[in-house]
Amino acid sequence: MKHLITLILPCLLGLPWFCSAANKPNIVLILADDLGYECIGANGGTSYQTPCLDKLAAGGMRFEHCHSQPLCTPTRVQLMTGLYNVRNYTRFGELDRAQTTFAHRLKQAGYATGIFGKWQLGQQPDSPRHFGFDEACLWQHTRRPPRYANPGLEFNGVEKDFSKGEYGPDVVHEQALAFIAKNKARPFLLYYPMILTHSPYQPTPDSANWDPKAVGENVNNDKKHFAGMVRHMDKHVGSLVAALEDHGLRKNTLVMFLGDNGTGGGMESRMGARVVMGGKGQSKAGGTHVPFIASWPVMIPAGKVSGDLVDTTDFLPTMCEAAGAPLAEGQPCDGHSLLEQLRGGKGKPREWIYVWHPTRERELAADQRFKLYATGKMFDYAADPLETKPVETASAEATAARAKLQAALDRFKDARPATLKAGDGTGYQQTAGKKQKGKRRGK
Repeated sequence: MKHLITLILPCLLGLPWFCSAANKPNIVLILADDLGYECIGANGGTSYQTPCLDKLAAGGMRFEHCHSQPLCTPTRVQLMTGLYNVRNYTRFGELDRAQTTFAHRLKQAGYATGIFGKWQLGQQPDSPRHFGFDEACLWQHTRRPPRYANPGLEFNGVEKDFSKGEYGPDVVHEQALAFIAKNKARPFLLYYPMILTHSPYQPTPDSANWDPKAVGENVNNDKKHFAGMVRHMDKHVGSLVAALEDHGLRKNTLVMFLGDNGTGGGMESRMGARVVMGGKGQSKAGGTHVPFIASWPVMIPAGKVSGDLVDTTDFLPTMCEAAGAPLAEGQPCDGHSLLEQLRGGKGKPREWIYVWHPTRERELAADQRFKLYATGKMFDYAADPLETKPVETASAEATAARAKLQAALDRFKDARPATLKAGDGTGYQQTAGKKQKGKRRGK
C-alpha cells in the first residue's frame, strides 16, 4: 500500500483540484552567493563541510549541469524574470521596474511572499515590495555596508544599523524563520538570496577568529575563512529545513538550492585529486557551473541525480507550475519548467543553454559538452574546462553540436531591445536614447 501511494501521489498532485490553497506547496528558493558546483560534498567536493546540503540532496534530486550567469546581478535578473539578459538587463545593481517577477506571479496565485538576504536590484527602498514581496529583510550592496559583523540592514525598506556583535547572515536568517512561522497556515514563497559566501572572507561567529567588535568590509579579510563561511551557510540551510519540519510543513514544501555564479576568483577548491579554481566573472565553466539541489518529499524521489541541462530561466516556470499557476500561452519566458523531471519523469529537457554576459561582451550557447561563442570559437569544455584549445577537428559529433548551438545563437540575433545598450561593464545604461552613468559600489 505504501508503494502504491508513492506511485499515485505525484499524479494526484498534478491535478487542478489538488492545487487548492490548502494543498498548494510552499516554495523555498535559496540562492547562495559566489558558490560554485565544486563546493558541495554531494557533487564530489572535498574542500568544505556541507552535511546539510548533502542530506538535502540525498533526500531529493541534484543536477549535474545547472548553469547561471557569471555575475550576481545578471543571474538575479534572469532568475526572477525567467528571461535571458539579452532581453531586459540594463545595468549592474538594477532590475528594470517594468519587469514581472516570480514573486508577482505567485502573489497573484495566493502566496505570501518574502525575500531575505542580499538585494542587488535597485536602490529605491520600495523595490522589494514593487517587485512583489510582502516582507523583506535585506542587505543593500549600494547603501548598507558592512554585511557581516555589525551589519547595516533594511527591514521592509527601513534602515537599521547593528553594533553589538550581531552577524548579518544570522539576523537575516532569523527573519526568514519568522516568516515561515507567521505564514505556516497559508502557502508561501520564501526567496532566500543569501549574503554568504561572498567576499570579504571574514570569520563567522562559529570561528575562533570571530571578532564581535569588527566594523567594515575589509576587516579580518582572509581566504582562510571561506571554508567556515561555507559551513555556516550550510548550517543555515539545515536550520531552515528543520524549521519546516517543526511546523509540519516539510513534506509539501519544494526547497530548491543553487548558486548565483561560480566561486570567487582565485579560490582554490578540490574535488578529490582535481583542483578547481573559482571562476566568477568568467564565461568558462568555473564562472557558470553551479550547484542545484531540489527536495520535495511528497513529489521528488529521493537520491536522484539528473544529467539534464538547467539554467536560471527555468526556475520561474517551474515555480509557477508547482504553484498551480502555469504560464499562459504567449506569456514571455525563456525557461523550461522542470516539474516533470522533478516528479521523476522524463519531461522535456532543454538541448542548450544561452548566455549573454554584458559585462564581458560574451555571448554563447552550450550543451553538456560543447560551448559555441558568437565569435565562432567552439570548445569541448567538458574535457577542456579552461577553454585552452578550440575544437578544430570536424568530427560528426562536433559538427552536429556546432549546428545545434549556432541555431540557438541565431534565435537571439534580434532579441536585444533597441532602447538598451549592449552593456560595457562600467555601469552605463542607455534607455530611450539617454546615457546614464551609475557607480558600482558592490558585487
